[in-house]
Amino acid sequence: MRLWRSAPRTSRESPSFSAVEPSNAALQRGAVVLAAKGVSKSFSGVWALQDVDFELKCGEVHALMGENGAGKSTLMKILAGVHSDYIGEISVAGRATTFAGVRDAELAGVAIIHQELNLVPELSVAENMFLGREPLIAGLIVDRRRIVAVARDLLRRLNIAIDPESRVGALRVGEQQLVEIAKALSLDTRILIMDEPTSALSSSECETLFKVVRQLAASGVAIIYTSHRLDEVMALADRVTVLRDGRHVLTAPVAEISRERIISAMVGRDVATSSRNAAAVAAPPILSVKDLTFDVVTSRGWRRVLHGVNFEVRRGEVFGIGGLLGSGRTEIVEAIFGAGRGWRGGAISIDGELATINSPADAYRLGIALVTEDRKTRGLHLASTIRDNVALPSVGAMSRFGLRAFAREAALAADVVQRLSVRCTGVDQVVSNLSGGNQQKIVIGKWLATEPRVLLLDEPTRGIDVGAKQEIYQLIFKLAAEGLAIVVVSSELPELLLLSDRVLVMCEGRQTGILRRGEATQEAVMRLAAPGGVDDFRKMPA
Repeated sequence: MRLWRSAPRTSRESPSFSAVEPSNAALQRGAVVLAAKGVSKSFSGVWALQDVDFELKCGEVHALMGENGAGKSTLMKILAGVHSDYIGEISVAGRATTFAGVRDAELAGVAIIHQELNLVPELSVAENMFLGREPLIAGLIVDRRRIVAVARDLLRRLNIAIDPESRVGALRVGEQQLVEIAKALSLDTRILIMDEPTSALSSSECETLFKVVRQLAASGVAIIYTSHRLDEVMALADRVTVLRDGRHVLTAPVAEISRERIISAMVGRDVATSSRNAAAVAAPPILSVKDLTFDVVTSRGWRRVLHGVNFEVRRGEVFGIGGLLGSGRTEIVEAIFGAGRGWRGGAISIDGELATINSPADAYRLGIALVTEDRKTRGLHLASTIRDNVALPSVGAMSRFGLRAFAREAALAADVVQRLSVRCTGVDQVVSNLSGGNQQKIVIGKWLATEPRVLLLDEPTRGIDVGAKQEIYQLIFKLAAEGLAIVVVSSELPELLLLSDRVLVMCEGRQTGILRRGEATQEAVMRLAAPGGVDDFRKMPA
């Protein structure tokens, strides 16, 4: 795998703009390239890390795992130069090192891909990839043609089908994540830290990423890889380190450890997979979708992203929607909720009556709720309290004479916190200070507080740990048992198959099949989801 790197430079020089192989020739494969010894870090008197040891070898993929709040992100940020105030020692290639900032780490060959996107929406893909290190003409003018050419070549070699001149803000979350990966790989990287890189990617995009990771490791790049997806860790990593409550718990070769042992080390207890009986097929449908189409405006005019989608969701049913990124999964739930930006055709019925849904307010009045895939930008107001976030959809109903009923809002939030077992200091805690799993519970809880009849969940467990996922699964099962009609969109096939009574599969905006629980396997879903893989499955019953 070829990376963009510079000629040898001092710690304060700007990187140049050329292409060569990764510079790990001085290190033998298996030699320790990065080590942390006795690292501790506190925030406002609370210890995020306590006396943690960690080592990374040349050419290995080392998985770093733990529940949200275990200290993974803090350790990675220390290793990448984001946090410079800590106790302990960091060494690179056997030499004690202190990074004053991210640029120092990058100059030492350490790059990080953050879980939260770090892109400028108004700039193009190419401009984002080389922001701050653009090639200049005569040392004065940015060579935009060269930026685009180099970015296009890198994206092509990474098998990322994105136009380098596209505006990043117009891309979907999964596509933006791929741009982040390409941006990190464009550096002179000896050590690559990847924080949840697949959280927004489809199965096919994950496979593309895995190939790149393996190629990088084979070329000598050392990779720290964090993920809540145990399947990909078991398939990709050479070793795994588990942190719990800021302390080192376990380091072992992946070949010598089981999934159950990793989970137990992460949560401090055994986590069993839940099961339940399928929903009654004779129950009347609450939600009916007929010939659903959706058109969006592009730079070249109108483009149809949904083509005649048909399905029904019954009381007490968990109805899954699967497919590759860009297949139309999210567009379906957004169209139903009235949140899609475009023109919708077809019919949506609630309890057999034709519904008019032109906005989320219309959907709310009909008892439809939507938990969006991106909780931080579209699901929560991070600077506000739990009370304010929970009350937001219901504030109009609870207000009197235009004045907020703070006592009622606090009681509503307290009920959600208790019902969903949210770990917090109280309803006045700011949401940004919660773990990812607890933030997701608040997003779901604020909509449950509206007492919906139909709950639309778009990637309900994205970016949360194994223990929190299990709690969300149990909540979904409980809500279905109480009679709620639930639609789940998920890019994780094991999750989709675990939760769903039936699975609707999408491919390039078209419905390719509906599989019942007994028929839905990963192979069957993927064959329906892949372009050109529909013919053998057309006879499958819905």
